[in-house]
Amino acid sequence: MTAREAASASGELTGDEILGGPQGRQFLPLFVLAWFGAGITLGAITGAAIPKLLTILDEPAKEDNLALVSAVGGIAITLATPLMGRLSDRTTSALGMRRPWFLGGLAVGTIGCVLMALAGGLPLLLVGWVVVQLGYGAVAMANHTLLADQVPARIRARVAAAVGVATAVSTILGVGLVAALPFGSNWTWFAVPGLIGLLAVAPICVGYRDAVRTGPVPPLRARELLGSYWLDPVRYRDFAWAWASRFFMTMSILTISLFLFFLIIDTLGYSAQEAGGVQTRALGVFFVGNVVATVLFGWLSDRLGRRRAIVWASGLCSAAGVTVVMLSDGMGAFLVGMAVVGFAQGAYIAVDVALMTEVLPSREDAGKDLGIVALAYQLPQIIGPVVGAAVIALAGGDYRGLFVFSIVCSVLGGLAVVPIRGVR
Repeated sequence: MTAREAASASGELTGDEILGGPQGRQFLPLFVLAWFGAGITLGAITGAAIPKLLTILDEPAKEDNLALVSAVGGIAITLATPLMGRLSDRTTSALGMRRPWFLGGLAVGTIGCVLMALAGGLPLLLVGWVVVQLGYGAVAMANHTLLADQVPARIRARVAAAVGVATAVSTILGVGLVAALPFGSNWTWFAVPGLIGLLAVAPICVGYRDAVRTGPVPPLRARELLGSYWLDPVRYRDFAWAWASRFFMTMSILTISLFLFFLIIDTLGYSAQEAGGVQTRALGVFFVGNVVATVLFGWLSDRLGRRRAIVWASGLCSAAGVTVVMLSDGMGAFLVGMAVVGFAQGAYIAVDVALMTEVLPSREDAGKDLGIVALAYQLPQIIGPVVGAAVIALAGGDYRGLFVFSIVCSVLGGLAVVPIRGVR
């Protein structure tokens, strides 16, 4: 059976059809585990390992260097992900359409972690981060595509909720893990998360039935190649509005999370060695709010068949939480604000992933279209650090401008789903 034959005649992703044969009971646990593995590697490296190493290498230039590292890695993954999605749709390997991308991405990502572990300066750190981004970008692309390929729409929000919880847990554990590792053994900050990611993602590579494309694949023309990065926003309005919502919500949370380690040092007055523990506490309360909202709203969304109202409400709630963090004058209010932001982001993540799969134009190009979806959280990796560093510099080191920017993005992200008509 070809992938085309397995798709529904309408090509829409709103039904319960899946590509290929039915999955075994082990599929969903391994699927969630794969998200967890990728999350703990990327969360540990971006949330703690890179900021800590940059503080050691050049403390006065840490914000600018973090912006540089994030932007370079973001450019690489932004250019690569839509292309990888397009090529995965066309993969004719006997291993399946998505499995080769899991295997190759995991291998490349692990090599990147090794390079970062060996880095004693900014150049090798940059190279290693680009390699990690490319490798785990392929893993993320395959994970997102499996959600559309292999998870029926009737349970998609609940599965997305489970994925959201796994991602939240992995982020907390990743940051806590790096904080617990010896401060002088910098190489372990990258090697240990890389090893955990390898062990957690590897089982999905052999633990599910991948759809196999057996039909002929037409040559990939230059116009189609360039089309990997674009969908007409007028023709596909629902997709465009959902994409904008994810872009703004990602920009909002990224600008805070990316500079959180530095914020704790420069605003709350902790040392670099103490900041890791404080960051873990902040992410801990974020996690509690995140998990509660993810489970609750994932279930409610599938139960009620509604996505949009939850998304716009979560955007406004996130803005309120960032406001509390901005106005806090002590640890108590700071943690309350982080909990509110976590609750809002949990509600958003539980529903947004399901919503995005339901506004994709077709099943046939799901990998390519989800690659474009990925741009909505990859472009902020390029823009966010640059904007954040610029705002902080213009404010003379004051982080309030960064908070205002985050609040505006949260509001825009929530309101962007209001015009969507194809999803309730």
